[in-house]
Amino acid sequence: MTITTSTEQGEAPTAGSRAVSVLAAIGRRLLTDRVLLLAVLIVALILTATVLDASAALVAPFTLSYLSVSLISFVPLALLALAQTIVILSGKSGIDLSVGGVVSLGGMIFGYLVVGLELSVPLASVITLVATTLMGAANGYLVGYLGFPPLIATLATGYAFGSIAMVSHDGAPFSGPALTELNSMTHGLGDGVLAIPLHVLTVLLPVAILAWFALNRTRWGRSLFAIGTNDNAARYSAIDTRLTRTSAYAASGLLAGLTAIVNVAQFASARPDAGIAGNGMALPAITIAVLGGAAIAGGIGRIGGTVLAALFVVWLNAVILISFQGSMGPRIQLLALGLVLVGAVLLNTFASRRYGLRQ
Repeated sequence: MTITTSTEQGEAPTAGSRAVSVLAAIGRRLLTDRVLLLAVLIVALILTATVLDASAALVAPFTLSYLSVSLISFVPLALLALAQTIVILSGKSGIDLSVGGVVSLGGMIFGYLVVGLELSVPLASVITLVATTLMGAANGYLVGYLGFPPLIATLATGYAFGSIAMVSHDGAPFSGPALTELNSMTHGLGDGVLAIPLHVLTVLLPVAILAWFALNRTRWGRSLFAIGTNDNAARYSAIDTRLTRTSAYAASGLLAGLTAIVNVAQFASARPDAGIAGNGMALPAITIAVLGGAAIAGGIGRIGGTVLAALFVVWLNAVILISFQGSMGPRIQLLALGLVLVGAVLLNTFASRRYGLRQ
């Protein structure tokens, strides 16, 4: 008969409790660090797709080259998600449903300036960005100064901007050699794995860095977090809450205008329905912002989380597309997007209540 000593009896529970503590610490870290969680999800997605590809369960090959090429849709989605993150941070249940209309109208303005008036691309870009920033500022004025609910204000202006885009130029797109040449900015850097679209590095990366700096290293960014966290406390701290909130929507308009220019470059033409076709660009951008850690209540959000969330959604859509035949893929993408949004909201709520931390 084997006799267990008291020392041995004490070791098993201690080892077990340590394992539980380690798992709990890992779980807490994943729930409270959205960047880390998204990095894990991206790796898990790639590994899952690789296994499915090896078992011949996909309708097309899953390769690193395929992932690189799929990044063509990464830039516009990430830019609009950054716009939504900034607006959500401003609080008051901030949300911008007008970005699709702004993208459409901004693209038509840019196309008219380049093709119709034959202005240079840099000058046309500046004028377009000023125009879309003013569109965003109009949203901000309605929300910040007139007290309109963000959902109603941006839904109304989104309809208006989209309608103007559709009736302008008789609903026809602008196209021409000048716009065709812009398509080169979206070409891959090389072949195979290196076929990363150029504008990922020349447009998205600089914008993400500037957005991170503006939110984390400037007075404007600190004011934005403050009004999103507690409007009254921010007001007592001598922060102009109305102006700061208006500036958040203006920044959203600026990023939507940049998205419009990128969109024109990708399609080599300015299309009146660019931002509102199908299910539009606003809802995917909102989903990505929430998945990236932005809390609808305001005051919580990270640029790194938003960018990684955009990457995850783009690659998830890419994997779904080669997992189903015909038109089933795009339909499943919509289902997946809805599930991601619900899951992200539940995750944000659970992490906030369980740990009381802000991501």
